[in-house]
Amino acid sequence: QVQLVESGGGLVQPGGSLRLSCAASGFIFSSYAMKWYRQTPGKERELVATIASVGGSTNYADSVKGRFTISRDNAKNTVYLQMNSLKPEDTAVYYCNAEFGKRNVLYNYWGQGTQVTVSS
Repeated sequence: QVQLVESGGGLVQPGGSLRLSCAASGFIFSSYAMKWYRQTPGKERELVATIASVGGSTNYADSVKGRFTISRDNAKNTVYLQMNSLKPEDTAVYYCNAEFGKRNVLYNYWGQGTQVTVSS
């Protein structure tokens, strides 16, 4: 069964750092682009960061650019999100997503999310 399990969330003070992890299983991890989304009550889901399945290219939302870094370890089937200089507006549930398109079929999997709270 396909599984994406996020971890590493918690409470942190403004200016602090957290590292989120997403452990994947049940599919060929190295073939999938990996993404981090976040969502807070009353707001639309936001794409935070993307890392390609090949080439190592990354993309970030403007709101986190320069502060967050996405990376992946294909040997461990894990994607990470290093979050530095955290702000209260970064508070959200963070979701891991895996995406793979083959022919006319799009494979898209989601984790259950991990809560990040930035507060004094």
